[in-house]
Amino acid sequence: MKMKYKLFEEVMLTQNYPNKGLQKGDVATIVDYHEAPNYENGYSLEVFNALGKTLTIVSVPESSICSFSEDDIFQSRHLKAA
Repeated sequence: MKMKYKLFEEVMLTQNYPNKGLQKGDVATIVDYHEAPNYENGYSLEVFNALGKTLTIVSVPESSICSFSEDDIFQSRHLKAA
C-alpha cells in the first residue's frame, strides 16, 4: 500500500491525545509508517517543543493527521503534564 504522507513530513493532529498531553492542531513529524492489512494504516510521530527537544513519540492512525493548508498558522501553547 502507498503511503499518503512522506517520512519526516510535518503534519497536524486532527484529534486530542490526552495521555500524551497532545491536542488537536499540534504539529508533529512523521518518523515511521505502519502498514496494517485489514486495518487502518498508521504513522509514528515525533513531537518537539518550540526549542527542538523531543517531547514524545506517538503512533496514530492515518485519519488522525492531516497536511497543512495555506490558511493554517502556528500557535504556541504550554504543555500540560500528562
